[in-house]
Amino acid sequence: MTYEYDEFGMERLEMKKIHLPIIIEIDEDGYYIVTCPLFKGCHSYGETIDEALENIKEVIEMCLEETKVEELNKFVGFRELEVKQNA
Repeated sequence: MTYEYDEFGMERLEMKKIHLPIIIEIDEDGYYIVTCPLFKGCHSYGETIDEALENIKEVIEMCLEETKVEELNKFVGFRELEVKQNA
């Protein structure tokens, strides 16, 4: 992180950008459910994907206040698994 100064000479902290994985699902009522698997319990929803993503940003910001980036869960990836279902 680096420090910058605003037009009044006040020091401000430059924010570090991080990229986080987001899982998007749609529920039986048509709402988009979004999850960030790096944080425990980091979920939100919205009537549109854009609304859901805006909502999860707020939740992630709250999670970042309580969790250091170094303490995040490690996202490994997404895989599909085939299982048999009785007809």
